[in-house]
Amino acid sequence: MLDRLFHLKEAGTTVRTEVTAGVTTFLTMAYIIVVQPAVLQQAGMDFGAVMAATCVSAAAATLLMGLYANYPIALAPGMGENFYFTYTVVLGLGIAWQAALGVVLVEGILFMVLAIWKVREKLVNAIPCSLQAGIAAGIGVFIALIGLLHAGIVVPAQGMPLKLGGLARPDALVSLFGLAVTLLLVVRRVRGALLLGMLVTAVAALAAGRARFCGVVAAPPSMSPTFFQCDIVGGLKAGVSIIFVLLLMDVFDTVGTVVGVSHAGGFLRDGKLPRAERVLFCDAVGTVAGAVCGTSTVTSYVESTAGICAGGRTGLASVVTAGLFLLALFFSPLARMFGTGVPQPDGSTLYPITAPALIIVGSLIVSSVRSVRWDDLTEAVPAFLALVGIPLTCNIGDGIALGFIGYVAVKLFSDRGRELNWILVCAAAGFLLRFALVK
Repeated sequence: MLDRLFHLKEAGTTVRTEVTAGVTTFLTMAYIIVVQPAVLQQAGMDFGAVMAATCVSAAAATLLMGLYANYPIALAPGMGENFYFTYTVVLGLGIAWQAALGVVLVEGILFMVLAIWKVREKLVNAIPCSLQAGIAAGIGVFIALIGLLHAGIVVPAQGMPLKLGGLARPDALVSLFGLAVTLLLVVRRVRGALLLGMLVTAVAALAAGRARFCGVVAAPPSMSPTFFQCDIVGGLKAGVSIIFVLLLMDVFDTVGTVVGVSHAGGFLRDGKLPRAERVLFCDAVGTVAGAVCGTSTVTSYVESTAGICAGGRTGLASVVTAGLFLLALFFSPLARMFGTGVPQPDGSTLYPITAPALIIVGSLIVSSVRSVRWDDLTEAVPAFLALVGIPLTCNIGDGIALGFIGYVAVKLFSDRGRELNWILVCAAAGFLLRFALVK
């Protein structure tokens, strides 16, 4: 039955592999269960309600992705969008969080309309292969950078972007130990290496006092303080520019993530993603469901690559991830142990258990740079801009913007404008407009 539903044999995978991949993906993104309510709490929203909304919306969107699109791509509230929601819309512009949820709902509906019209599918398929590879590699570097920061191996520095951290600190030592063990398992091609590596790292963290066992079962928090609290009228009054900026962030963050994840999983066929319209429709439904439940924009997660690298190739992995998000409502203490960070004296937070997996996954994805046509500067320069732009701006959407704008500009300046398609030109113009609107 599972083979007929998910085409396991055709994808060259097994139920065991898909389950392992689904668990791996969940563990690498479980931090959002705690981080999301911590961010939205600053906008005046109830912590417990947002936590429940995060789990429910992530589970619903990821389940739809698994059953409808049959891809191992997990969804949850996006990190960039939640900061825009809290710090720009609510705290910066003074808009009530209920109206901000209305903005998210309107944006999600527009996103869904674009999916029905297959505009986003055409956008994904219109990205040149070299630019796709550059975006994928940039996401890989970004994931590895997040892992290094979460481990405390690199830290922010005054007067420069980053510097080497204190490697003798307990959290860094736990992550380095976990990195060594996980890398050994990956090199030896042990099935479920990333998951096993995280479990070993968790044991080491508990032994070193860098993780705290808080129990197994807890009552799920109530979602009533945020459920159906989105103010559509207030969202429309907030302004078209806010909706447009959030829509652009959602569209291109999703496109970038889907391209990167698809490249890592080998899902692309002649540079195009089969069933792309279904993938993007699931993303749009997730955003609408998130707004109704009481959380910010739901989008595809780059952490899905962890499950893909663990062998996930079908939607069965997404179904497993979705189920774990629902279980997290009842087993939140365990999810907190893996996903909750360790506060540091300087006010930062480290995540020593999941950091090693992110570092290794990022290094695996960077291999996509081999597909860039480095002998053609009109292809290589835009791909490079996306590659370095994503990690340097710490924003997938901004990195993609640099790649798109650079691609159109270089082709035009090189008298090769005939190689452009109208979608790329419109996307580049949209990015320029976004930069003009966001100060």
